[in-house]
Amino acid sequence: MAFRHPVYAPADADPLSALRDLGPLEDKLGHRFSDRELLKRALTHASATAILSNERLEFLGDRVLGLIVAETLHARHVSESEGALTVRFHALVRAEACARVAEALGLPDYIKLAGTGFDSARAKAAILSDVCEAVIAALYLDGGMAAARAFVMRYWAQMFDDPGQGAEMRDAKTRLQEWAQGRGLPTPAYREIERTGPAHAPHFVMEVMVEGEKPQSGQGGSKREAEQDAAGKLLARVMA
Repeated sequence: MAFRHPVYAPADADPLSALRDLGPLEDKLGHRFSDRELLKRALTHASATAILSNERLEFLGDRVLGLIVAETLHARHVSESEGALTVRFHALVRAEACARVAEALGLPDYIKLAGTGFDSARAKAAILSDVCEAVIAALYLDGGMAAARAFVMRYWAQMFDDPGQGAEMRDAKTRLQEWAQGRGLPTPAYREIERTGPAHAPHFVMEVMVEGEKPQSGQGGSKREAEQDAAGKLLARVMA
């Protein structure tokens, strides 16, 4: 029996989404849709139709992707702090990562847009990211979490295994500084709150301060590790 998500009710077919044969795309997704209208809607940009576009699916897919990535990181990196996990998490769910997966899937050949195509490279990347998230939601609604997770674990595998690729994995302190500078704020300041333990195994508590934000503390076996932990936690808060 085909999976049917309990909160999803199939919509009438969208007459605007006369897309190319979806069979090859389903092969890449690793899932045959019981309701292909879900997949068609995921591939339909708001510029083509404001009524049955992929915007609501994009909203859901972002959350499904986030849960799968968070679960995977939590299971794989049992000794890492919340701050370190946060840096990994944001690198894996950011728009650039989703757009890269969309390109690997060949989604530009399937997306329904108004007009003749993408206006610019930046617009293309943003649209691809949104469509990728919408496709994840479509997989979730049609095949359940198992279908969505299988897809993410397949297409995010290299990014999970090679977290150092590209600029996405800049350390938390660097990313927090860039976030502050992008808003015209002073460089984040750090101060030592506490140092305990013997000289050969110290434990530090450091605090990071950014103008306009509540200070955030972090812990680690060195000042740098504690600062990274604090920066990652503050990043998670301001980017939530």
